[in-house]
Amino acid sequence: MKRRDFALSSAAIATLGQMPLAVLAQSKKDTLTLGMTLEPTGLDPTAGAASSIAEVTHYSIYESLTKINSDGSVTPLLAEKWEVSPDLRTYTFILRKGIKFHNGEPFNAAAVKFSFDRAGGEKSTNKDKRTFANLSTQVVDDSTVVLINNEVDPDFLFLLGQATAIIVEPKSADTNATKPVGTGPYKLDAWSKGSSASLSKWDGYRNASAVKLRKVTYKFISEPAAQIASLLAGDVDAFPRVTSRGIDQFKNNPKFQVQMNGSRAKTILAINNKKKPFDDVRVRRAISMAIDRKAVIDGSFDGNGAPIGSHYVPGAFGYVDTTAVNAFNVEKAKALLKEAGVTTPLEVSLILPPPPYARQGGEIIAAQLAKIGIVAKLQNVEWAQWLSGVYTNKNYDMTIISHVEPFDLGNFAKPDYYWGYESKKFNELYAKSKNTLKPADRAKLLGDVQRLLAEDCVHGFLYQPLWTTISNKNVKGLWKDMPVFVNDLAALSWS
Repeated sequence: MKRRDFALSSAAIATLGQMPLAVLAQSKKDTLTLGMTLEPTGLDPTAGAASSIAEVTHYSIYESLTKINSDGSVTPLLAEKWEVSPDLRTYTFILRKGIKFHNGEPFNAAAVKFSFDRAGGEKSTNKDKRTFANLSTQVVDDSTVVLINNEVDPDFLFLLGQATAIIVEPKSADTNATKPVGTGPYKLDAWSKGSSASLSKWDGYRNASAVKLRKVTYKFISEPAAQIASLLAGDVDAFPRVTSRGIDQFKNNPKFQVQMNGSRAKTILAINNKKKPFDDVRVRRAISMAIDRKAVIDGSFDGNGAPIGSHYVPGAFGYVDTTAVNAFNVEKAKALLKEAGVTTPLEVSLILPPPPYARQGGEIIAAQLAKIGIVAKLQNVEWAQWLSGVYTNKNYDMTIISHVEPFDLGNFAKPDYYWGYESKKFNELYAKSKNTLKPADRAKLLGDVQRLLAEDCVHGFLYQPLWTTISNKNVKGLWKDMPVFVNDLAALSWS
């Protein structure tokens, strides 16, 4: 019996040796585990502001009319092509035919109209609600839809590729936060809150044969040491936007690849402009001048960032350098507090969400503020607490956060936004910049917008982060740069 078993095994081995390489290649690994610092609070990016929602769902579960690529370019996705009127107000989209949602319902112009009307509707909680409220969506036929924008917006096609512009299926839209239904290459398998979420390849996808990974699991790991340990142990195959601390040990390790990713993110010390004494620009300037940006970048982000003086980043269209407007000057900061009539020591709250850049940056900034008589009481909170307490209820003095959307200057025009900034001059300048067609004129206006925000010192503007991605050397298709926070799962594979 034993000899027969051995003979069978030998035959099997011989047969295997005769198999063509194409067949053997089918055994290539088809599962992947990705690390994430923050766990999403829900899975509907049209209902919440957290970028972590898009990291799990955008381009994987849900899709949009356009797609933003790693280099910031915009290409067709659910739309096959489009035409734009000379005045940049009317967009005619020809949609791809034969596409279905995960629940079998058809994708068509009616679904586009429903999605955009919903996003701009009275009950909408979409963070880009203003964009969609300015739209008139007209269905021409099942595969043709016309969008008429009340405003001129040169970045409109880019905005339509963001997670807030996903196309949802009308019957399932209200339950997308827990049971997401889209047109993308993956469906949600399971979500173990506090731990992980797993997605599986959807065989009904229009280009399913090109999708290499059968299953992708997200593991939510917020602690920097645990992030590093998970990579070293092989529990995580790739970790986009991992903590920058401890990466040196990976750079010379042949088992890993390390990528430094450019971004349009702005890390800021957000200040509640509606609360006293922060409603006085002199106090906000004093806070900003007390901060040594270089020390913050070095201490909290391992030097992987560029200082900023306004809510805009180097490399972006129309950027101007405003870092000298409220430059580091402790003595001038003290004088400004005295001029504003502030009695020191002044106790303030500094709310810190989980990302390491916030927790570590908070300790550094608190030490710097202490030198001008401001005592920052550090309060570490979980992401859901930050969203409810700071973002929604505006219950804070200061907080550290990274705003990752490329085109988000419009937030300063929202009187009910969480930082409470209101300026008629800003609103007029911003509206003018949005409605200016000539690039040179628009660039000049964007420069004026940046200078105004710096002069009003809405926040302590800190730095543009350079994010780090660490992965197994055999993982292919990871984005080089990150104009938006997504994980393009359909592009990933093993070599």
